[in-house]
Amino acid sequence: MKYSYALFLFLFCSPLTHGQGTLPPTFFEGKSIILVSNDPGARPIITWKALADSIHPDLVRAGGDPVGYFELEQVALSTALQAVYAKAFLERQIQNVVLITRQKEQVSIQVGKFSGDGKIIENTSLFGISGKDWKTAVQQFAAIGTAVPTKNLLVADLAEFPALGPQSVAANSQKWISRNPLNLDVFRLGIPLEGTSAINGPINTFRYEVYGKSPGTLLAEQSAQQVGLEEIFSSKYPYEVAWLVETKTNQELLADQIQFLLVKVEGRQADLMKSMGLEPISGEEGAKTVVKFYIRFLVREELYLGSTWDAHPDWKVSLNQFLDNLKK
Repeated sequence: MKYSYALFLFLFCSPLTHGQGTLPPTFFEGKSIILVSNDPGARPIITWKALADSIHPDLVRAGGDPVGYFELEQVALSTALQAVYAKAFLERQIQNVVLITRQKEQVSIQVGKFSGDGKIIENTSLFGISGKDWKTAVQQFAAIGTAVPTKNLLVADLAEFPALGPQSVAANSQKWISRNPLNLDVFRLGIPLEGTSAINGPINTFRYEVYGKSPGTLLAEQSAQQVGLEEIFSSKYPYEVAWLVETKTNQELLADQIQFLLVKVEGRQADLMKSMGLEPISGEEGAKTVVKFYIRFLVREELYLGSTWDAHPDWKVSLNQFLDNLKK
């Protein structure tokens, strides 16, 4: 009895446990997809797929039914790609999303219900637990899960990696247009600020380079980013812009005379190009992590890449090149 009480205190009062509420009931009676964000600088070095293979048995032991593992950075490349994944998840009757974030100092596991749309999860207030490494975190997670009876009985013994990704966007490639939009001088260009709800959706919060940052840190980064953006736009963009710090519907944006949105995406260059319907660069250049800007035309949901591929590892260089190309 004393042992059981001590175990309870350890699992539920330990400083390694954090997040909101408890595991959603659907975790024990429905399919889950797992999104893995793995810091390449963490030690020992392990690929995200090897990490998925390692944690799979404990997710099953916790009572879950993990039916597919995906790299979070791949899913989060763009809102368009998130929508493609969401459609595929709906077709597979996914009910839960498990987010694994491996950083240099800790590994975190978060669980939430699948939103059913391109956001993937409704918000960032999820049940979560963290440990100093993946073994510690996943073992504690499994121990919590075993306290609840599960209805997930016929589950896969090994981690599965479904063949979804940029190639799935090929059917939507007509939305990506390799030229500049018209009428930028007539309507305002909306610019979402990073670290706010106006940017690319809640799953980005769980990327290894973002997760765990304090509100103060995010606010400081947001302020520095806006200063940098204002400097660039004041010298390179002659038309009106609007800074966006919260999510607005298309109708609300259009009512504010905003018909265009500047969108920033970051990922491996080859992945970005493939997701945008372009022939990807191979080799070291294709493997580089780069930033690409494009403009989304709200009225017709068209995505304008510009006439020249101008992605660059430094976001400021990328933006300068993109705005220079807008003049062509």
